[in-house]
Amino acid sequence: MAFDLFPAVDLRGGRCVQLVGGVPGTEVVSLDDPLAEAVRWAEMGSSTLHIIDLDGAIQGVRINGPILQEIVETLDLFIQVGGGIRSPEDAASLLGLGVDRVILGTAALARPEMVTEVAEEFGKERVMVALDVRRGKVTTEGWQRNLEKGAIELGLLFQERGAGSILFTNIDVEGQVRGIDPEPTRRLVEAVEIPVVAAGGVTTVGDLLVLRGAGAAGAVVGTAIYTGKLDFREALSALRS
Repeated sequence: MAFDLFPAVDLRGGRCVQLVGGVPGTEVVSLDDPLAEAVRWAEMGSSTLHIIDLDGAIQGVRINGPILQEIVETLDLFIQVGGGIRSPEDAASLLGLGVDRVILGTAALARPEMVTEVAEEFGKERVMVALDVRRGKVTTEGWQRNLEKGAIELGLLFQERGAGSILFTNIDVEGQVRGIDPEPTRRLVEAVEIPVVAAGGVTTVGDLLVLRGAGAAGAVVGTAIYTGKLDFREALSALRS
């Protein structure tokens, strides 16, 4: 089974950052040139890129648009983008820009029919729904508010609504570079029929192999590759073997 490795370029205030648990002010990585970082991963052999507009996710306004456009126009990669996508029109503008897949989070949780609208217009393979979980509960509004529903219940709902894939983030280990907890991912994979991409805590090649073994279709890597704890080339090589 194919397993995609997505290097993360998270945008905040025009910079490429990595946060601990998604909390503003906890930057363990803060770099001046997001485009240069995106190019770096492409030059190391990545065929994919994962971009989150953190300002958009937190404030509900996509303010890093020019940087995103520059990355999309410069690199010929499979690029998925989330953060600040609040309407079908927002999703359409990104897909029209050349983004391959949009990640719907807060808006989808508030209005699940939006997933259906975007999927019917652009194809379900271009629509991913983000389920970000803290202590077993899905969060919304940039990880600031907890819902009373879990990932499996919502994963099944969005599968029915037409989502082509799920981005499952375990906030409890996000950005800590201490390894993964594969069981929540495994349970979600077993419950749904659409691909699940895992995020949160990936630190070693072993973590990636465990997630692949759990049935995940891919993983997002962030802090570990920026701090050098995970060698990106080595990870790609291991996953291709």
